[in-house]
This record gives sequence, structure tokens and C-alpha cells, in this order.
Amino acid sequence: MAAMEAATVVRDLHFGESPCAGPDGALYVSDFYAREVLRIDPSTWRARPCLSVPGQPSGMGWLPDGRMLVVSMRDRRLLRREPDGSVVTHADLGEVTTGAANDMWVDAAGRAWVGDFGFDFYGLLERDPGSDPLFGPGTDPPTASITRVDTDGTVTTVADGLRFPNGTTQLSDGTLAVAETVGGCLTAFTPDADGGLTDRRIWADLSASGVDGGRLLPDGIAGDGEDRIWVSDPTAGGAVLVEAGGRVRETVRTSQPCFAVGMLASGAVVCCTAATSSPTIAAVRRTGRIEVAA
Repeated sequence: MAAMEAATVVRDLHFGESPCAGPDGALYVSDFYAREVLRIDPSTWRARPCLSVPGQPSGMGWLPDGRMLVVSMRDRRLLRREPDGSVVTHADLGEVTTGAANDMWVDAAGRAWVGDFGFDFYGLLERDPGSDPLFGPGTDPPTASITRVDTDGTVTTVADGLRFPNGTTQLSDGTLAVAETVGGCLTAFTPDADGGLTDRRIWADLSASGVDGGRLLPDGIAGDGEDRIWVSDPTAGGAVLVEAGGRVRETVRTSQPCFAVGMLASGAVVCCTAATSSPTIAAVRRTGRIEVAA
């Protein structure tokens, strides 16, 4: 199976994450260490800041009425941008999350599903900048949770015990799929009528699904519209399209490690890449790129 080669269309980001198509057809990307959300015109690839998030932006999505939601990681809030451009707190996640808040999926009903780190990742790095709290020798990070935020801002913990829940997406039957980065798998849940998560199961074992055929430690993910899932591969550099079970159907290669993946309405696969995910490096160097395969 030949891999598609991604082409670089945007450069000089710090660290791009959570690429997604907005209701206006534009591409939106969080740049962690620039503390801003970018709006990118897919016809010209011109990028401009559209939202400042001092607490560090991550996952984003939209309510049914078109208002944007974006995770503010460090202060563990979910922000909402109003039609007049003002930004308000949609929900305070501080009481139900541990460490930083992380990636997110917003479903058609406007419910947001948010993961968290499960431990004080950034605090550990501040105390020991050369350490690797996730994958360093002897590390065994605590598990973390998924929080549901209803449209009125009510927060509820709906799943725990996940090994660094990261990218999240939803399939046509309502199945919610979550990337467990440290677990090396995609875990699925069935949402019930009350918004609880039931029938927890491994949707895809990624132990041999990487771009180079090795173990894949998934970061960002995105559904392809046909109940398959694009999974970013930070280790090998690229993204793979997997079906249930973990079989790889398509592969995209990128110029450097890929930490997030999304899709545009055109079918183009969008990859957020950077030389490293280390905050001590990414915060001061602009190696981040947007790479696209079509």
C-alpha cells in the first residue's frame, strides 16, 4: 500500500493541535504556545489568529447555533465565543479534572466530551525541564477521565481509568471513540439516552498500526465519514486510516512528527506536525506546520 505524501501549506506555528473544519468551511487549529486559535482559509492557506486563549487552547467544536467552544488547558475551563466576539466561560472543569484539560469532541446536540491529563504534567516539567513525564524511563502516569459538558454548562465525569485520553471523535451509530495515547489503542463507548457512557471496549488495538508497521501511540484522531478513523502517529511521522480492529487502510507521511489530524469537506487530510511535543522546546521554537494530503 503506497503512502500519500503530505505537502506543507502553513509554517511557523509553535505547536498545532485539534485541526477541524468550522461551520463556515474554514480550518481551525489551536496553536498551544502562541496561546491562540487560528482560522485558515483552505483556498489560500492564509492563517490568521481569531481567538486568544491565555490558558492555552486545545480541543474545539461548535454548538448547534454556531458558537465556538474551545478548551483552555491550564486553567481547566471550557470557553465559549459569543456572536459579538466576546469570550465567556461555558464550564469550569477544575473540580472534575486533574492536571490540564485536553482534547474534545462536541456532538450534534452540543454536548462536549473533554479528556484530561490525569496528573500535573506541566508542573513536573517546570521542576525538571529535561524529563519526559509521559514516556520517559520508568514513568507510569496515572489514568485520567472523560468529562461531559452539557449545553447549560453542567459537568459530569462519565468515564475514568483511561491511559491519557486524547483525540476524540464519533461514528455514525453514535459510538464515541477516544485515543488512549499511553494505552496505544482507540477505546469506544456507547452514549446512552441520559448522556452516560456504556459498553466500554477496545475499538482498535494499534500495536501494529503505525506508519512504519510498529506500535502507534495515538494523539489526535478524526473520523473519515465512513466509520473509519484517521489516527496521528507522532513516532513515525504521519497518519493512518484504520478500521475497527486496527487494520490500516490508508497512510499519509509527513515531514516531521504528526500530533493531530483532521479532515476538510473536500476530503483533504490535515496533519499538524512539529519537531517535538516538548513544551520546553515547542514554546520557544516555531517548528509547527500544517501539512495536507489530498
